[in-house]
Amino acid sequence: MAALRDRLEHVRERVAAACARVGRDPDSVAILPVTKSVDFARLRVAQAAGMTTFGENRVQEASAKAAELPGARWHLVGHLQSNKAGRAVELFDQIHSVDSIDLARRLSRLATAAGRAPLPVYLEVNVDRDPAKSGMAAAELEQALPELAALPGLDLRGLMTVGRLVSKPEDARPTFVALRVLSDRLRAGEPRLGPGLSMGMSDDFEIAVEEGATVVRIGRAIFGQRPVA
Repeated sequence: MAALRDRLEHVRERVAAACARVGRDPDSVAILPVTKSVDFARLRVAQAAGMTTFGENRVQEASAKAAELPGARWHLVGHLQSNKAGRAVELFDQIHSVDSIDLARRLSRLATAAGRAPLPVYLEVNVDRDPAKSGMAAAELEQALPELAALPGLDLRGLMTVGRLVSKPEDARPTFVALRVLSDRLRAGEPRLGPGLSMGMSDDFEIAVEEGATVVRIGRAIFGQRPVA
């Protein structure tokens, strides 16, 4: 437990330092521990250490973990297949990876039918136009935003992106700048889009915080190296 507490505290210190560099309040940044490939034993230790909300990449994996950690809250941070949307609505408190207009429409219908509306979501944007990444193109999102903002079953908390794969964290900065600039521009015309920016992971979260991240999704820096497959 001590090692997990120490790693979480170190992440908090790094977030605070990044905030100080740009004049932000550290309380404006939420640290979301991401549990991909983390075993039940470490999750129980994490919960005992005071972690109560976790991010997970897959619906099935989160479902199994939720059964083992009563009282924990779950956010989906990985790609959501349309055929698992119903289970996702039941399981997750927030979904960070709404990467298409069709998925948003489906989630809105399902959340309304399940009495979960409005479901908090982030709209995933592929600001780098990287064919290996999920997410809507900026132009696609801008065109669809009035419809998305009017969906009765969703609460648009903000935008989400994944930083580019780079050797130096500083090289990820253009991705985060682009998402922040896009958010500012879209919200000027559509106030129903929230100001949240879900961006930054273990390798680059300090840069993301400097550029306005309100949620950083941290796995390895808290839980240690993932097991080799």
